[in-house]
Amino acid sequence: MRFRFTKTGKVRFTSHRDVARMWERALRRSRLPVGLSQGFSPHPLLSFGLALPTGCESLGEYLDARLEETRPGEVPYESLPGVLTPLLPDGVVVQAAGAVAMAEGSLQQEVASCDWDLEVYGVDGQELQERVERVLAAPSLTIHRERKGRQTEDDIRPAILTLAVAHGDAPEQGEHRIGRLRAELATHPRGVRPSDLISAFGTDVVLARACRTHQWIERDGARFEPLSVRGLGTDPVVEHAAGRAS
Repeated sequence: MRFRFTKTGKVRFTSHRDVARMWERALRRSRLPVGLSQGFSPHPLLSFGLALPTGCESLGEYLDARLEETRPGEVPYESLPGVLTPLLPDGVVVQAAGAVAMAEGSLQQEVASCDWDLEVYGVDGQELQERVERVLAAPSLTIHRERKGRQTEDDIRPAILTLAVAHGDAPEQGEHRIGRLRAELATHPRGVRPSDLISAFGTDVVLARACRTHQWIERDGARFEPLSVRGLGTDPVVEHAAGRAS
């Protein structure tokens, strides 16, 4: 069974591991027949999607739970969002639940890219547009990241699939105007976090807010979300976006 849920507001500061514990408690209280692992310390058979960086929000996170053998119609998928949401912290809202085939790959393997809405301090308007154009025109963008206690250099340019300034009135935060961006970032072979992307804009640009809006699986020239939600402005299958940054 696959669940789609949000992570917004103050709960964005909880870690991926904390979110896993929240779900384990909620599923146990819901009495949904989630299967357990074998061994001395059985635990629920849950598989989460791509880890959301701590401090980021999301309008579409995913969780797979392996159920014990059930009869058709025994699990009321339609009512589960209403049952589980009150058992989870504020900001975690279950949007949909549905069965998926056991043969499908793991969410971490299947998701090829993610859409992000970003807000930044430091630059806005025309200057932000010029920096976006410089980023897209760069043949490579090398950033420094720490991995297993070591400083490494990574070229993140191939992972920036689309990047654009979001038009419209920019919000204000005290004396600061906030620039807004929309980006699609690849997840393989190595994912790029919003903070990695913004670091390529210069030291005077600071990430103020990041929200993951979509996660995309790509197959046979089409792409779709792991579990679509009707009425949220997304279709189950969407053609590849035209004009991606190369």
